Amino acid sequence: MVIIDELPCRFVEGIGFRKFCKVMQPKFTPVPSRQTITREVVAIKDYERGKLKKLLKGRKICLTTDTWTSIQNLNYMCLTAHIIDDDWKLQKRILNFCQIEDHKGVTIGKKIELLLLEWTVDGIFTMTVDNASSNATAIEYLKRKTMDWKRTVLAHEYIHMQCCAHILNLIVVEGLKDMSESILRVRDVVRYVRSSPHRMETFKKCVEKEKVNSKQIVCLDMCTRWNSTYLMLEVAIKFEKAFQRMGEEDSSFIKFFGIKEGDEDLSLEGDGDQGGSHSHWVPTPRQATVPNKLDWKKCGLFVTFLKLFYDATKKFSVSLFVTSNVFFHELFEVETRIDESILSRDSFMSKMAIEMKRKFETYWGNVEKFNPLLYVTVALDPRYKLRLVKFCYTRSKGKAVGEKMEKQVKDVLNKLYDFYEKEGEVRQNVSSASSMPRVMEENEDCDRRLNLASEFDTYLLEEYSSVCSSEVDKYLGNLCERRDSPDFDILVWWKNNSNKYPILSKMAHDVLAMPVSTVASKSAFSTGGRVLDPFRSSLLPSMVETLVCGF
Repeated sequence: MVIIDELPCRFVEGIGFRKFCKVMQPKFTPVPSRQTITREVVAIKDYERGKLKKLLKGRKICLTTDTWTSIQNLNYMCLTAHIIDDDWKLQKRILNFCQIEDHKGVTIGKKIELLLLEWTVDGIFTMTVDNASSNATAIEYLKRKTMDWKRTVLAHEYIHMQCCAHILNLIVVEGLKDMSESILRVRDVVRYVRSSPHRMETFKKCVEKEKVNSKQIVCLDMCTRWNSTYLMLEVAIKFEKAFQRMGEEDSSFIKFFGIKEGDEDLSLEGDGDQGGSHSHWVPTPRQATVPNKLDWKKCGLFVTFLKLFYDATKKFSVSLFVTSNVFFHELFEVETRIDESILSRDSFMSKMAIEMKRKFETYWGNVEKFNPLLYVTVALDPRYKLRLVKFCYTRSKGKAVGEKMEKQVKDVLNKLYDFYEKEGEVRQNVSSASSMPRVMEENEDCDRRLNLASEFDTYLLEEYSSVCSSEVDKYLGNLCERRDSPDFDILVWWKNNSNKYPILSKMAHDVLAMPVSTVASKSAFSTGGRVLDPFRSSLLPSMVETLVCGF
């Protein structure tokens, strides 16, 4: 309870908690002290750490890392591992939440190397980070220092994965710049309505008079979280007529926003770039202003457009489901929608889409710069395989590009397959070499029938290897699975087909664990930094890590 609910250890010494314990179980005495709880929390963390160490043993892991700051300006780093376990369940585990000297790339890289050595991890598959230059430096450091680790894949050629949620965030922020004035005006009227119960009651009466068919309530956003801005606008535009009626009938509303008598319609319907057409009153940046018709129109268009980014960010940021295989779908949808908006007859939408397209091209415009594993995950989805990549690029960029991309993705798929096939042979040879003396001793007294059985086993291995060499072609040559099943689970599919595709399934085991976002969904929409809350900031760094990693 202390760990999950983020309660201080002294909570158990409170009068209320002790009375609660006495009522629930009078024999529960003595109630533990804060010192006892502290020791128990540390013990839980150590126990969970031991379990996690066993889970990570002998695996390639996908990592995410992000940096935090306490309110005392102490620097922290969070290191998280993502794997698929033996039951084909996706696991996400925070390895460390520790203090670091600064947020420089080399500092981060050295710390991660040290932590992974403590965990006895011997293979990094991918590392997902945001686009800060320090993260690129950290990855370059890790590539050099871990190149010779036992389970390194293809000399870390595909280790660097960009946080897709962060890039989407940057694209949306670019669109918000052109919307800033209209958003401020809608925020002003929403803040007015939410500022007191009396104003809310007045607003509800206006809603009833306008017969607005919605049970939702207007909500104020947080400026650093664009999803809350999206949700605020989505609800507010449904009540446009109610806000307009308040501007016509509610004297407090009229006085607060400085609407002159006889100018109500002008203030609500004037030019959106000028704050109304009345020349005798020009609002200052600090002066609350009512939205006009053009503002409401802009917000309506923007909400429709923004929903795509909102849904995509949520899909990228889930932690209990595979996210890598949905990236390509969302990327193509986002690019298509932006391109359509550029051609829009509405000049506002077209201008905004052009700015967002420019930001899109910066990060995702050159397909050659993508981490190819993002395409491999699509190929390993039995509902799409290589056909979706070819179809999408043929549709958007022409047949030649579509065929080129199909070939490139297949080449990477085969390259990975060859690596996993050789890796399996090496392990098998090592295992055979270690057991050879025992086998030879046992075979000294074996009859011909046992020798024949041994030869048959060798024959089966050779036959099996020849079949495995064509796994990629066999998999890609089969028909795609049906896409209309809402219960389709890609991990369950690979689990059920692991005997049919033994090497490909090992690839899928690692590739599908790869996250495309470094943050949880509640943080993915934030345009602000990551700051520890006051409670955790007040603790010793060691206790912060204990509480974060103990559950």
